[in-house]
Amino acid sequence: MTAASYAAASSASSASILAPIADDMLEVDRVVRARLSSEVVLINQISEYIIGAGGKRLRPALLLLIAGALGNRGPERYELAAVIEFIHTATLLHDDVVDESDLRRGKKTANAVFGNAASVLVGDFLHSRSFQMMVSVERLRVMAIVSDATNVIAEGEVLQLLNMHDPDVNEERYTQVIRYKTARLFEASAQLGAILADASAPVEAAASEYGRRMGTAFQLMDDWLDYAGCAEEMGKNAGDDLREGKPTLPLIHLMEHGSPEYRTLAREAIEQGGTDRFDTIFEAIQRSGALDYTLACARREAEAAAAAIIHFPDSIYKKSLLELCSYSTGRHS
Repeated sequence: MTAASYAAASSASSASILAPIADDMLEVDRVVRARLSSEVVLINQISEYIIGAGGKRLRPALLLLIAGALGNRGPERYELAAVIEFIHTATLLHDDVVDESDLRRGKKTANAVFGNAASVLVGDFLHSRSFQMMVSVERLRVMAIVSDATNVIAEGEVLQLLNMHDPDVNEERYTQVIRYKTARLFEASAQLGAILADASAPVEAAASEYGRRMGTAFQLMDDWLDYAGCAEEMGKNAGDDLREGKPTLPLIHLMEHGSPEYRTLAREAIEQGGTDRFDTIFEAIQRSGALDYTLACARREAEAAAAAIIHFPDSIYKKSLLELCSYSTGRHS
């Protein structure tokens, strides 16, 4: 992808990028609603609340785009796309409880509305339902990939918990959490799309790398937005990472490259959490070049994702996959 086409694509909206699979996504929505149905009223209430909260559903979209780019148009892709969405949603439910978050996508989180216990248990329901659905596909490799991804995501959650309030977390440890907690499900989504298309091993590996790099780029941008955006744009509370004492890349870069005064400020912020000095820390991050560095890292990952699928056959699906690369680092929410 040339620099010119990369820049041009960055102005595209997520809706226009995903237009080639718009009908497919409607079918995934139908599967999601059908599979969420339960005799337990509270599960239906929380599930409907989550669906109504919206979201781009990029992970299932990634599966559909990769499958389309490699020639698969079979019905299995809807079921597996819904599986991916269930696993992601379960992770969000658990995340919001652990992080004590009360806002996501501009709405109160499920735990803020229904309580922590209900959110955790419905997250467990979504996990177990996703495995029921996987069995119906009757592909051992699919089950192996999704079960492995789910396990790695859980490891990432624990690693992130260990990193909380630890000012000695470096970029390597931070990146490991991203690869486990966020990028792994993107990677699994893309890999499943390739498997459904019976792709060769090199093509499957290329799809996996695309997903892994894209997931990393999106998380880097989320961490960038926590200091560059505002609550209205982001659909969550600006400064949440700081409040939680979470050492993300902007703070890590400030710790490693800022002035002694800034380093002390960053260390105290990570150790103590809270947003009492958010304005001062935000200014320090701006002056240290930490946001520019984080954005450059995200762009490098997005460009690597585009390079990974350069040999895929030309199609509207490949075009969307490439546009997603530039969209990932040009968004404001």
